[in-house]
Amino acid sequence: MEKRKDLQVAAIENGTVIDHIPVDKTFVVASLLDLDKCTDQVTIGNNFESEKIGRKGIIKIANRFFSNEEISRLAAVCPNIRFCLIKDYDIVEKKVATLPDVLHNVVRCQNPVCITNNEPMKTVFYVTDKANGTLKCRYCGKEQHIENIKLI
Repeated sequence: MEKRKDLQVAAIENGTVIDHIPVDKTFVVASLLDLDKCTDQVTIGNNFESEKIGRKGIIKIANRFFSNEEISRLAAVCPNIRFCLIKDYDIVEKKVATLPDVLHNVVRCQNPVCITNNEPMKTVFYVTDKANGTLKCRYCGKEQHIENIKLI
């Protein structure tokens, strides 16, 4: 007898599917996107089986598309998540969230005496090691790992 696999989450006509989200980051991504304020259909699923990462989260957002800047912001939390742009129920474009070389006003510096924590100015972090997720503050030079960052 042949097993039939159906979609576990309904398809959307137009919008974005965010896929391959680590299960411990699914609701962080939803929060960063302010999905609780979204008036269009939003589907959030977690702990789906994934051949690539074992278990994954998935978010489907009807009628919403993301800029490259928004995708880069999410890459600071979840590098390598996938964005599928859907139009008329078909995938028209796929993007992978990769860390940019520089993060502008995304990450808070962990150094309490850094000027960015004491003056009204935007943070700038250089991604010094993409493979290991190491960031370095432009102003004070403090390095921090992507797993320990606090977003602005």
